[in-house]
Amino acid sequence: MNKKVTLLFPGQGSQYVGMGKNFAKYFQLADEVLSYSLSKICWEGPEEELKLTANTQPAIVTHSLAMFQWIKPILEENKASITQVLGHSVGEYSALSAAGVLTFEEAVKAVHFRGRYMQEAVPAGKGKMVAILRASDQWAKKACLAVSNLETGEVVAPANFNDPEQVVIAGTSSACDLAVNWLTENCPQKFRAIELPVSAPFHSPLMKPAAEKLAKDLDSIQFKKLHYPYVANINAQLYDVKTEPQIIRKNLIKQVDGSVLWTQSAGLISKEEICLEVGPGKILKGLMRKINPEIKVISLDEEGAIDQLQEVLKS
Repeated sequence: MNKKVTLLFPGQGSQYVGMGKNFAKYFQLADEVLSYSLSKICWEGPEEELKLTANTQPAIVTHSLAMFQWIKPILEENKASITQVLGHSVGEYSALSAAGVLTFEEAVKAVHFRGRYMQEAVPAGKGKMVAILRASDQWAKKACLAVSNLETGEVVAPANFNDPEQVVIAGTSSACDLAVNWLTENCPQKFRAIELPVSAPFHSPLMKPAAEKLAKDLDSIQFKKLHYPYVANINAQLYDVKTEPQIIRKNLIKQVDGSVLWTQSAGLISKEEICLEVGPGKILKGLMRKINPEIKVISLDEEGAIDQLQEVLKS
């Protein structure tokens, strides 16, 4: 029986110095698209430069799409069918490029500007992101609603629903602190709050200026039809191959200042599917273990991944 495969594309946080050295051709193409040496930053560092959002995002997309081209013939040889694609945050661009909506060049350029706009939207130090662990998403939502005040400019919102026990909140630094304090006083669950080492409050209402700038860039791209269905971050909805490209464009714009519904999106995957994490690291494999441990996930960046995949496809 032919195997069904879901492709998962990672987002920010999965990058590391030394990534993508096996995919020199694609990184050199990214260098041409961006007119600077992204490959040097990825392969040699320093880490601080790779962590700059305008570099991180194209680095992850380049690595992911190179890996997709590497794995595609193996899936075809084994008559495995790709049933759907989904990506975490910037990984959604990798997913949509793999699905034929954007070219490699369009995806890399778009996420470079996306990263720059997200960085510029909020002055350094004004915003932050905090992971709330072991508190339900309902409590995280309540905390954000309780402390946000549009009149004073204090804004915090759920940014990432990563797994059933991890919600990341994002907003002004003071509002994030207020939300954590509110949870301490009100939440009956023994939660933990961990500030994330990021440079801006991504996927929060503070990203609205970035969404507006990106909308102009995306308007200049000719979005094409999907080759495979995809699940959108913004609403955890499966879009089939007949979806109008304009809808996909709108989803990407909303995603900049909207929540990433990863737990809900991954929850749509059937346990009969084999999931491949296509890109650097193995973060999504770890999240899936908490969302649905019955689903088999192979992270292609791990040693021995291809042998493992061949074995699963032939079984």
